[in-house]
Amino acid sequence: MSIDYQEMIPNNVGLGEDRRLRRALEQWLPGFQRWWRELGPADSDSLDVYLRTAISVEPGGWANYGYVRMPDYRWGIFLAHPEPDRRINFGMHKGDPVWRQVPGEYRADLRRLIVTQGDTEPASVEQQRHLGKTCPSLYDLRNLFQVNVEEGRHLWAMVYLLHGFFGRDGREEAEAMLERHSGDPDRPRILNAFNEETPDWLSYFMFTYFTDRDGKFQLAALAESGFDPLSRTCRFMLTEEAHHMFVGETGLGRVVQRTCEAMNEHTTDEVRKHGVIDLPTFQKYLNFHFSASVDLFGQELSTNAASYYTMGLKGRFQETRIGDDHTLADATYPAPEVKGEQVVLVAAPALNAVNERLRDDYIADCRRGVDKWNEIIRGAGVDFELTLPHRAFNRKIGVFAGVKATPEGAIITQARWERARANWLPTGADRAYVESLMAPVTEPGKMANWITPPAKGINGKRLNYEYVRFD
Repeated sequence: MSIDYQEMIPNNVGLGEDRRLRRALEQWLPGFQRWWRELGPADSDSLDVYLRTAISVEPGGWANYGYVRMPDYRWGIFLAHPEPDRRINFGMHKGDPVWRQVPGEYRADLRRLIVTQGDTEPASVEQQRHLGKTCPSLYDLRNLFQVNVEEGRHLWAMVYLLHGFFGRDGREEAEAMLERHSGDPDRPRILNAFNEETPDWLSYFMFTYFTDRDGKFQLAALAESGFDPLSRTCRFMLTEEAHHMFVGETGLGRVVQRTCEAMNEHTTDEVRKHGVIDLPTFQKYLNFHFSASVDLFGQELSTNAASYYTMGLKGRFQETRIGDDHTLADATYPAPEVKGEQVVLVAAPALNAVNERLRDDYIADCRRGVDKWNEIIRGAGVDFELTLPHRAFNRKIGVFAGVKATPEGAIITQARWERARANWLPTGADRAYVESLMAPVTEPGKMANWITPPAKGINGKRLNYEYVRFD
């Protein structure tokens, strides 16, 4: 198979001139196409979708918009422009020139970081495969497909690194990313949150707000890497990741707004009979998705994270803005521990607490959205406040794994947890109700009853624009 890389795969990495890389990608492409057909967005092959396609890394014109048949989307490979005389900003190599090739002694560690990040990209597409069948509007359907194709492009970005810098090992890892599948009991995705189901649009908006936000912080930490191709790849990926979080933040805000409208219109808190999502159910979904996403940061104290930092492979969020020595040899950082029935903070070695610092930055960022949704609630005169649960709540990884805690962070017994969990996490009945609302709305300008229209359309288009064309 011969590929015109400039036409089919827009890129700024010289794919057309690299014969070895060209052969590797030609061998990988059919597997990707098969994966997209079998596990990508269901029943989308015949649709014309108004999509954004990355074409360069120039700030003023990095993407164009137009109708694209979903299987014909041009998954490009782009690295941010190199920074002249860029230096490693942290760890034992602080001040050294960045690496243009993989340092031999760090080869396995770098590959592991790239594979773990890369595995999340196709996983989220698989989780969202059937959501198009229940879209609340054409606007939302288009945004779902935009997120899907960009996650596919992010897979290409990681596969480029594997093929371009890791030889046979990299090619095998790239193949394996198409062989693992979300929720597969035999070949699951690497991270547990990417094996959860996303059966409805409330879950989808929660995922794009909370779980894609984890992606933002992981990509930002990798963008600090001393391995310059990885850094530049992640810097450009962050440009697209912002839209994914926008979809989640505004989608959830529109759900909250519609609920408040129904509560005021019918002067009742019991709004399920009016076909909207009540705020207590919204809070339960928030509790679940936040806690699952908090787990993605791993152990509070991690020797692996300390090693990655010391090696110069993965930094902290906005590393250069942190006012310390960026080696952390003698520094401490507060990390949580469970002592009896109390959660306390102890001074831990900052090197080992790199994950926890990233988690702290993530939690602070998550609060911004919750504050905005509470502004909507207050503006509607509704007496309810959404909250982020405590980091100890519903955890499966780290010091809180196996610990039962309330959303406020109080340590409780297993018996009390079993009695109260239905008040804190979605029940089967809650999920069944939400799924009962998921009837597709595909007439331009129309919107499902449980969500309000967005504030504006896409790329200056009106809200009743035909964002998706059906045969």
